[in-house]
Amino acid sequence: MTPEIPHYLLLSEASQNSCSAQTWRFVLQHVESQRRLSVTDTEPLETGSERLELLAVVRGLEALDEPARVTLVTKSRYVSHGIKHCLSEWRANDWRWERFGRLVHVRDHDLWRRVDRALRFHEVDCQAWQFDCETGVRQAPETPRCRSSRHVRGNKLGRLRGVWAGLSERSNGSWAACWSDAFSAVARPVRHAVGTAG
Repeated sequence: MTPEIPHYLLLSEASQNSCSAQTWRFVLQHVESQRRLSVTDTEPLETGSERLELLAVVRGLEALDEPARVTLVTKSRYVSHGIKHCLSEWRANDWRWERFGRLVHVRDHDLWRRVDRALRFHEVDCQAWQFDCETGVRQAPETPRCRSSRHVRGNKLGRLRGVWAGLSERSNGSWAACWSDAFSAVARPVRHAVGTAG
């Protein structure tokens, strides 16, 4: 009998934190044991926000030291759409696509290749959510842009909707407190949906 692979929850985002730099961050939590890794770093302002969103996901996936199931929660449509709909096509076309009659590299192809490499080891279930610790947390869209039912089936996905509501009010706007509350709210329905007690 083979041991069950671990299940992690990965939340990622990027934001501008000053006039000279932008911040990317991810929080990676083991669903059953609640062990958590939180990483934040800054990049120059000229780095695009979509690239930072993707970089946060790449760093989160690369932080895993063994094959795992990962529920990725991101507010980036760029990331969720790329993972769900584009990776296989980009890989088949050697990370190029036609733009105005010319073959050019896919934007951020270096990071997309790293995501593609990570997906060889990890099973990723991507959920697109809208949340903002600074201005208030919004409910998840009714139809997520990137959704898979391989691991969380049926209407159990519906339990994840709305868990972000009111988190920023309880956390007094603190980024760390907001994400801590978010993990508590999201990890509980994820553990329940996959049949884990807690």
